[in-house]
Amino acid sequence: MKLILASSITLLVLAALVPAANAAPACTAATIAGDYGFTASGFFQNKEKNAPIAAIGLVTFDGESNASATVTASFNGSISTFPWTGTYTVNTDCTGSLIATPGSGLANFSIVIVRGGAEILGMDIDPGNSWTIDFKK
Repeated sequence: MKLILASSITLLVLAALVPAANAAPACTAATIAGDYGFTASGFFQNKEKNAPIAAIGLVTFDGESNASATVTASFNGSISTFPWTGTYTVNTDCTGSLIATPGSGLANFSIVIVRGGAEILGMDIDPGNSWTIDFKK
């Protein structure tokens, strides 16, 4: 009986330790430090109506909440290439925000870090906009 009880207690202790050992590490701004290629597509508010947007580019996250990028984008069929800078925040649950400042504009994103920082999914949260962005290392 003592052997069964001791074995049961040992199994319970080991079972309690396994989830902690396999828990995902908390995210920080440093989780996404480095270069990411990205694509974006959807619709943006343009003079009271929605217009299509598509973009590609390369962004660098510095690990300290700053970002810079070069983007080639199609805004309603008009192609342009431009730089942007921005800031980002990362929560421990791997969600966060990104504020991009392309030229004189501003774009606010809600982001989710996935695959241990190998990919970041984002959605523009500005009123009237409905486009998404996918960053990949």
